[in-house]
Amino acid sequence: MLLSLAALLVVIFAILGLGRGCSFSPGGPTVDSGAAPTVDEAAQLKGAAAGVDFPVREPALPTGWRANSAATVPVGLGDRSRPAIQIGWLTAGGAYLRLSQSQADAADLAKSETEGTTAPSATGTVEVKGVRWTVYPARRQERSWLTERDGVRLLISGSAQEAEFRVLAEATQTAPLVARG
Repeated sequence: MLLSLAALLVVIFAILGLGRGCSFSPGGPTVDSGAAPTVDEAAQLKGAAAGVDFPVREPALPTGWRANSAATVPVGLGDRSRPAIQIGWLTAGGAYLRLSQSQADAADLAKSETEGTTAPSATGTVEVKGVRWTVYPARRQERSWLTERDGVRLLISGSAQEAEFRVLAEATQTAPLVARG
């Protein structure tokens, strides 16, 4: 009986090994950043800026950060609905951050990053180069930072560490406006 079990395990491991259906990662899950899509951040922001009536910023991020998602989504309900331009990046460390730019109400924008039906309560503030960002919880175990610049609300959310949030916050604060064209 033990020989039969051993033979069966050899066959199972051979199938799994050849099919690459499983992997062993004792340090936890890993992200293959090469498998994620890439988007042309500049083109996406220029196209989105042409369709909204507020200034859109294009942050310059460090080498190793890669834009992998872009969307324009409605935030808020009814006559309070406003477009939010979103760009997401994989950081050099393999984490994900998304920047949303909108004139939507702050509570609606913060709520858009949660899975709840009400706006989340702020959990604190952080200051980045003289600009105060309000911290909110987001979906899963993520967090969001929200501020306003020149009448536009900026929301950063994702799974990255605080240092990477600070990199995106500073780059966004000093980013040039996208030319409408």
